[in-house]
Amino acid sequence: MPVRLRRLTVDGGAGGAVDAGTVPPQPTGLFLRRLQVSRRPPPTRYNLGSMSVKIHGFWAAALHVALVASLSAQAPQAPAAPTPAPQTPAQRGPDFRARVDLVTNDIVVRDAKGNFVPDLKPEDIQVYEDGVLQELVSMTVVAGGRVYNPMAPPTASAPEGIILPKRRTVSDVSGRIFLFFVDDQHLQFGNTARVRQLFQKIAKELVHDGDLFGIVSSGPSSIQVDMTYDKTQLDQAVNKMTGNELKPTEIINGSGGPGGPSEIRYRAHVAFDTMLEGLKNLEQVHNRRKALVWVSDGYDFAPFKEARYGTMDTNSPFEQNQASQARRSAANSAASQNGGQADPNNDPDVIQQRQSEQFADADLSRELYEVSQQANRSNTTIYTIDPRGLVGPLPDLDENVDPQQWSEFVRKSQDSLRTLSEETGGIAVVNTNDFTKALKRIDAETSDYYVIGYYSKNPDILKRRRSIDIRLARPGLTVNYRKEYVLRPTPTATPKKP
Repeated sequence: MPVRLRRLTVDGGAGGAVDAGTVPPQPTGLFLRRLQVSRRPPPTRYNLGSMSVKIHGFWAAALHVALVASLSAQAPQAPAAPTPAPQTPAQRGPDFRARVDLVTNDIVVRDAKGNFVPDLKPEDIQVYEDGVLQELVSMTVVAGGRVYNPMAPPTASAPEGIILPKRRTVSDVSGRIFLFFVDDQHLQFGNTARVRQLFQKIAKELVHDGDLFGIVSSGPSSIQVDMTYDKTQLDQAVNKMTGNELKPTEIINGSGGPGGPSEIRYRAHVAFDTMLEGLKNLEQVHNRRKALVWVSDGYDFAPFKEARYGTMDTNSPFEQNQASQARRSAANSAASQNGGQADPNNDPDVIQQRQSEQFADADLSRELYEVSQQANRSNTTIYTIDPRGLVGPLPDLDENVDPQQWSEFVRKSQDSLRTLSEETGGIAVVNTNDFTKALKRIDAETSDYYVIGYYSKNPDILKRRRSIDIRLARPGLTVNYRKEYVLRPTPTATPKKP
């Protein structure tokens, strides 16, 4: 029974799809060894543990066929046998598809003073995947924009019987790639000037000559600048930036929906879908340092609950949902005839609304997780910036919002930005007015780093989520890296139409 061993190009980890027969000289993505077996009856002999297929019977059968063919050429020819019908997949046997990919990760190592440490050796870095020590096969150091390669990845062996020219080493890692996301659907209109000043600082202190960058917005600013080296494109985009975030009073009096205010959900989904598409495009870029600078006020799927439900004290001076107030007033009038007062928490509409928004925070966490995992697959670090700066305990003077609910809204929105950064190895610039210091740190982290690579010792494709732990042999050093990566689900082959 013939068994075919194939090497195919399959999507790996955070670095995107690569040719299994070609190992990039300086990979920047997270990749993984996979063994895929099609859904067919298993062969009689195979060893999954060593990832090898015993095919001695195949060569024995081939030799037998060759001997029979040579003898039949000397004997009188018999009538031709009828052509056998083509074998079905179940009769033909299984096809094995194996691939070995390089898992890579960007790490930043600093000493106690916060300075980058550029002289680590391969033996100083220990990488554990799911608690199992891995063997480093590649290591690249980028310090101040200069590239050093103390441990190059192994080159792929050429197929037997084919003479190929010697592969030339490519070391095109100069410059960085930035994707700037202006989430104007979640930027206050009153902070438009602050946002423009922020991007003017970005153009001056973060983007250097040789850096490739692109800009995209989520709303009416209508900014879409394809990847370019021309910094004048950034200056022109700054003049278009305009905040269009919903005000707290608009959220409180807005229409509700399953899981929270429908307009909030829609705007957040537009922002997440825009970045998922951008990160998938970055996944195709290799051997370059990639960073996503995400400028937004953050996200909260169910803000100002009590004000929207109308369950606050009727004597409260703060804004409440007008429809809920009218409904509560009617209920109180009906209850007063019986000498009582209606409890808004027993209102069926309020109960239904609470139940529908019970998992709003979980839904937001799930969507943030999807974006961060796509960023890890693309080997892209997310740096989030809240242009509001230092946010006080009270909203603007023209917003009549309960201070406690306002503080809860600010906390959740900032936590969403922290989640995107922490899950991708970046930093969240929130609750601070010192943007210059933050931009210098982003500049340093995207200019000084290591890229290490290893072949995963775990061949189990069912183990999709892989946790990573990196330890240093030198004491007193801190290391920043991606903590995990997730495999893409294997796409199921669609049956061909007859």
